[in-house]
Amino acid sequence: MKADNEVQVTEKDSLIRITEIFYSLQGETRTVGWPTVFIRLTGCPLRCDYCDTEYAFSGGERLQIEEILNATDQYNAHYVTVTGGEPLAQKNCLLLLKSLCDKGYDVSLETSGSVDLTGVDPRVVIVMDLKTPASQEESKNRYENLNLIKKTDQIKFVICDRNDYEWSKQQIADHNLTEKAEILFSPVHGEKMARQLADWILQDNLAVRFQLQLHKYLWNDEPGR
Repeated sequence: MKADNEVQVTEKDSLIRITEIFYSLQGETRTVGWPTVFIRLTGCPLRCDYCDTEYAFSGGERLQIEEILNATDQYNAHYVTVTGGEPLAQKNCLLLLKSLCDKGYDVSLETSGSVDLTGVDPRVVIVMDLKTPASQEESKNRYENLNLIKKTDQIKFVICDRNDYEWSKQQIADHNLTEKAEILFSPVHGEKMARQLADWILQDNLAVRFQLQLHKYLWNDEPGR
């Protein structure tokens, strides 16, 4: 008998457009450094100025959820990250997240926060990227999502300049973000900005986690790494 909260996935409705499925080290967030399977969904409604995954805007291959699970299983990993693009732009992403959790994976979701988080399986760790002014997509932030964030989730800011930094500090204060989740500050890729951001955080004694994108230092922007 099917449980009340069980989602019935049929072959007809379980198709998802996938750009790539690959195995690598997690380059950021709380599980940085851990071997992880990445499932990159195709498509994104945003066009951030610093985007490094433009190749995921279109194309991809339509796969059944069962096919995605089988491809994931072959790596025998503990951690799985569903990313994009913007994964939640595809409605069946919710089914995929639940299916991965049901198989016992430690699942994280990387999202811009521009799409409603309602319905994301509570077992999933949400990593939500609040878009800063320099991204050119600040207007797409869906602040209602902050009410759906759990203490186990993470809120990320990509910092491009001093204005982004001050704006991000203001968002933390205005929305009491340090009480909602762990806060991540990530510099736009480049050594100079990274050093500046580290100095600013220390000067202000800010209660955030500074992070670099490990994968970019290991493999630059090579797709699938």
